[in-house]
Amino acid sequence: MEIYTALRQFADSWALLFMTLFFAGAVLFVFRPGAKHHAQEAALIPLKDDQDD
Repeated sequence: MEIYTALRQFADSWALLFMTLFFAGAVLFVFRPGAKHHAQEAALIPLKDDQDD
């Protein structure tokens, strides 16, 4: 049972902190200035015509 307790304490402290920081970083990355242009460009990729010659 000692390994369970150690993993549980890790998950409750450092893993939670890491996941929170990762989530905050992902949100900041998505809503950064200039991201709208890249998102619109990526959204139009499926609609571009294929240039198979």
